[in-house]
Amino acid sequence: MMKFVCTLVALVSVAVAAGSASAAVSDAVKCQAAKMKLAGQFASCAMKAEATALMKSTPLDLSKCRQQYDTKCAKLETKYGSACPSSGDCTANRDAAQCASDTLPTGGGGPSDDPVTTPVMNDAHVYSTGTDNRRTVDVNVTFPNHASYTGIVMHFALSCPNGDCDWFARRGSVAIVQNPGGSEVPIEISRFVTPFRVGASWDVDVTDLAPILTGSRTVRVTIDTWVGPGSPNGEGWLVDVSFDHTPGTPIRKPIAVVPVFTRQDAVYGDPAQPIASQVAPVGVAVPVGATSLALRSFVTGHGQGNAGNCAEFCAKDATLTAEGSPNVREIWRSDCTTTGAPGQQGMWQFARAGWCTGAVVNAWTFDVPVPGDGTLDVGYDVEGYENTCRPDAPVCAGCVLGTGCAYDGGNHTEPLYDVSTVMIAYE
Repeated sequence: MMKFVCTLVALVSVAVAAGSASAAVSDAVKCQAAKMKLAGQFASCAMKAEATALMKSTPLDLSKCRQQYDTKCAKLETKYGSACPSSGDCTANRDAAQCASDTLPTGGGGPSDDPVTTPVMNDAHVYSTGTDNRRTVDVNVTFPNHASYTGIVMHFALSCPNGDCDWFARRGSVAIVQNPGGSEVPIEISRFVTPFRVGASWDVDVTDLAPILTGSRTVRVTIDTWVGPGSPNGEGWLVDVSFDHTPGTPIRKPIAVVPVFTRQDAVYGDPAQPIASQVAPVGVAVPVGATSLALRSFVTGHGQGNAGNCAEFCAKDATLTAEGSPNVREIWRSDCTTTGAPGQQGMWQFARAGWCTGAVVNAWTFDVPVPGDGTLDVGYDVEGYENTCRPDAPVCAGCVLGTGCAYDGGNHTEPLYDVSTVMIAYE
């Protein structure tokens, strides 16, 4: 216990020292604060695992907790680099956090602010038969309404109706719907791609989206499936969703989540449809009282058979620009063999443009400056590319899967990027 406390004190001391010279939050403070939060998440994961082992009289297994922590901590050190006051201490901090969890009594006690679980969906059948379209399922829920949270985790699972999952990989999304039944504004909180013919599950940290995860809300799950009961290619999907809210004071308190780009498909590589004309730059009003801001986005590429096999199988740089400052990210994911659901059929191990079959899509999140005029100017673009394998190409060339330039809905589909972005404002 003492080891963990001393570790946290050291981290706080560094953070205070690094932030005392200026009101602005430095990268050093952000790095240390993020490490502290991550250590707390690991301790919570370890305690849950210990509780499960105790109740079921099974051996303690912390492998999942450790893997999640190690991956996230390595990403933190890569993100902040030399700005981190300390580096290479991921394992030590993790072990200290586990030590703290080990000192808690096993016969009761623990923190009073335990997670509050809100069930949302239980075996909700998502499918489409042509005459019966249930590709989108909405559920009205009431989330806890505490003043703030140290953590909010969404638990998501897919399973097979009657043991017969959809045979194909499908795009999926979880959103909070503003103004349901009226001029709806779905705010995407998570994105995923279904596996080939097996189930899958994952947890998503949505703590910074707390302002739209309190009180009465409409949760929407959408899966772009075209099969259902009676289909020879599977009966669709059964979906489970729940949220765990842990009350407390976060390191940074989010006060608003504001849509920037609602989810949309932007055609890629057609000179007649430049990205900027489809995802037009916008100005977003910054809420009163915000002292820091972040953008949180999902960008995934889809479509195959085109020149360069874009946009599913080509790595391209996307740029989100805030107040004239560009943030560039390569839209590519090469860890599918370890992050995709195991046991799939089909080509699930292949690297793809920002996604893997049977896996959650990682959000692209970064801080942006608070504008002096109260309006955050945001733009989106992707590096230049022309698809010469398209129906109206002056000369048909570059088709990679043996098709002509006409799109056929199978081996040759139009290249596009699926984009959504929100602005998170912090107190």
